[in-house]
Amino acid sequence: MRRITASHLALLLVALLAGVAACDRSPASPLADDSLGGHEHHLASIHQGATTSMEAHGDLMKSVRQATARFNSTNQAVRAGYAADAHCVAHPELGAMGHHWVNGPLIDPYFDPLQPEALLYAPGDGGNLRLVGVEYIVIDVGQPHPHFGDHPFDVGGVPPLGDTPHWSLHVWVHEENPSGPFFPFNPNVSCD
Repeated sequence: MRRITASHLALLLVALLAGVAACDRSPASPLADDSLGGHEHHLASIHQGATTSMEAHGDLMKSVRQATARFNSTNQAVRAGYAADAHCVAHPELGAMGHHWVNGPLIDPYFDPLQPEALLYAPGDGGNLRLVGVEYIVIDVGQPHPHFGDHPFDVGGVPPLGDTPHWSLHVWVHEENPSGPFFPFNPNVSCD
């Protein structure tokens, strides 16, 4: 059973929202080249491992795509417990992550590939949001490092969630990512 204390969940959600707000690309908070602080090196190391082809994880990717396809409707996402987020995360050179719709009760020490902790949306035609990927967030309580198939999760996440030890992984199951299916930013995704 998935369990996390209320204080851990509250801390994680506050840190997640603060991290996402810090990367917001709205006019009030432009994303500068150095906005990720010392995380550029971390991004470079993630990029080296993220270029694995989607085919290498085909069956698992297909299962996740099928399990999350219903969330093309944001109404379905809300019904399933995902909270809307107005902030769109982007990097001026790497592309965007999009809007992170998080399902707080799913953030815990367990990885279930068919129940992602966050859904990634990007602006689409007519201002409607379109589902582009998912993000997994797993609290680190000393368990083995989680993997999506044979691909390890990122340590500390991008952007990091403060002092909460965790792993995260962006998986682009609904929008191809030329940088690799696990790289956090997707040049095919925009916040515009």
